[in-house]
Amino acid sequence: PENACVPPALTDRNRSMAIIHNPTDTPTKLELLTAWLPTRPWYTGTGTPELAKAGGFRLDDPEGEVGIEFMVAVDSSGPEPVAYLAPLTYRAAPLPGADHALVGTMEHGVLGPRWAYDGFHDPVLRTELLALFEGRAQAMAQSISDTPDHEVTHSRTGSGPLSPEGPVEITEDQDGTGVALPDGTAVRLHRRPRTTAPEGATGQVSGVWDAPDGTRARAVFVSLHTP
Repeated sequence: PENACVPPALTDRNRSMAIIHNPTDTPTKLELLTAWLPTRPWYTGTGTPELAKAGGFRLDDPEGEVGIEFMVAVDSSGPEPVAYLAPLTYRAAPLPGADHALVGTMEHGVLGPRWAYDGFHDPVLRTELLALFEGRAQAMAQSISDTPDHEVTHSRTGSGPLSPEGPVEITEDQDGTGVALPDGTAVRLHRRPRTTAPEGATGQVSGVWDAPDGTRARAVFVSLHTP
């Protein structure tokens, strides 16, 4: 599934809702992730991942131009299955200055050529994620058009705007990806979702996915740390 701009079913943010297409992507998103995951410092496997899509959610781009998806993919190549969180953005043209964040390109059955990026490097995803923390954006179902995902929860201590304007610093380590905003706020993406938010977190986004044992797993996807 992927966001696509449609004439306006709009919310109070003038948000352009997305129609979910279910065409064939070539290569598939999981094929792109299979090649990309082993290049990441937070990947714990030792060989080629064996991935299955297990869940996630979407955010809508108010401009209707960029697809935004938070995908949970479970790798079963090791002794124990490991869930990884991949925030992805899909664009109809390359994102200038983001070659280092390109996961791969694909041919979408309806939308044509698409460039898939590691979404934390995409300013559209960062803006909408902060809007989710502020309560101005709604998590949407991953595979159903115009349907909120009420299993995605978010909380935040404090108030006031979280500004994504200006240069950001993005770092990666064995736990995941961090983004430092100009106002001193830090956003932490937990590539292997955690049971609880880290100590000192002032906000969190939690979601669910289908675990290999058939249960419904819930964990923290993203944590917020404000000065």
